[in-house]
Amino acid sequence: MIAQPGWAGGDGSSARGEAAQPRPGARWRRGLIAVALLLGLCGLAAATAGVVNHFLPRRFTTAQQRQIEAWEVSRRWRAMPAGRIFPVRIGYRVTGTQVGLSRPVPLQASRIGIAAQAPCRAAADSATARILARYGCQAVLRATYVDGTGSLVVTVGIAPVRSRAAATAAAGALTAASRSGGPASGLSPVRYPGTLAAQFGPAQRQLMLAGSQGPYVVMSVAGYTDGRPQVRLSADPYMTDEMNDFASGVANAVSQPLGKPPPVPRCPGAPGC
Repeated sequence: MIAQPGWAGGDGSSARGEAAQPRPGARWRRGLIAVALLLGLCGLAAATAGVVNHFLPRRFTTAQQRQIEAWEVSRRWRAMPAGRIFPVRIGYRVTGTQVGLSRPVPLQASRIGIAAQAPCRAAADSATARILARYGCQAVLRATYVDGTGSLVVTVGIAPVRSRAAATAAAGALTAASRSGGPASGLSPVRYPGTLAAQFGPAQRQLMLAGSQGPYVVMSVAGYTDGRPQVRLSADPYMTDEMNDFASGVANAVSQPLGKPPPVPRCPGAPGC
């Protein structure tokens, strides 16, 4: 018997029709492969996102930024050279409001010397030292300047304390104590033999000023280069203005670089910043 084309045998089934129908097992295998491929792609996308996020610049929170900024400012008194904290020359202005000056007179203070870092209790009288200790005083940095006329001398002191709030409170307490106890108290002057500050001691303090800049208490005491003891400044309005402007001008110039807010901290983007 001659077999007819397209027939595999005598069971009546077409060989071509059997080949066109997928087997159940093959369908399951293709489905599993597709699922595995999809999961693999999802994992690759997640890993890529993780790597990209790892190398993106880190973003500090507001609290972290403030903490970093506070740390940066509080370390300056140790990190900055003494000559940068206390520059050789400082410009200041005398307002002369008490004697009717039409415009401020620019003058220049010159540094006589920088004292060695001192413990808080050794750089001030006992009452001032107690106030400083109450707010966490760590040390006192001092320098002495002479005014542009050569007639006045000032010792300025920087006392780092535990925080900005502590510095503000300490300055207020020192100002109140100075008003009640008189100017012959506060920061201890630093005298230098053979200079215009040779006679500037505790008894020669004419006024005491206190303020704050960041976590620093800023103090200044002023007097005359001729060594005269405390006198009644209110009897000489111009000298009162000049001495106050001199003492505050030097204190402001010294404290500004220490308390200046640093740039906002930003991470450069490397792992771990």
